[in-house]
Amino acid sequence: MAASERARELLRVAAHAADAKQAEDLVALDVSGPLPLTDIFLLATGRNERNVMSIAGEIEDKLIEAGAKPLRREGRSEGRWVLLDFGDLVVHVFHEEDRMYYSLERLWKDCPVIPLDVPAATDAARA
Repeated sequence: MAASERARELLRVAAHAADAKQAEDLVALDVSGPLPLTDIFLLATGRNERNVMSIAGEIEDKLIEAGAKPLRREGRSEGRWVLLDFGDLVVHVFHEEDRMYYSLERLWKDCPVIPLDVPAATDAARA
């Protein structure tokens, strides 16, 4: 099963919002096969806690403007790993140390990488 078109639309909005706030190492994973609850994970890195919160806030604002409804938010107060659940799209914004520690890319390594058309995308995720 492949990610839905709606999930891909939300991904584009979220990726551009993250890029606008200087997120680094953006990677989108199509997790629709192994996970029946969501289609796409977007992973982003912030340089520090304030940057993580800024990135997460911008993504959330832009997705809400696009008509998406947030189902769950976690980690906003700490600014180390913020999770934004929008149903078809789940966004993970990490502090760089936490991103390396939890290594979600390794955990979901069998899932296809979705190309992104933003400068902050990793080489593997660049469109």
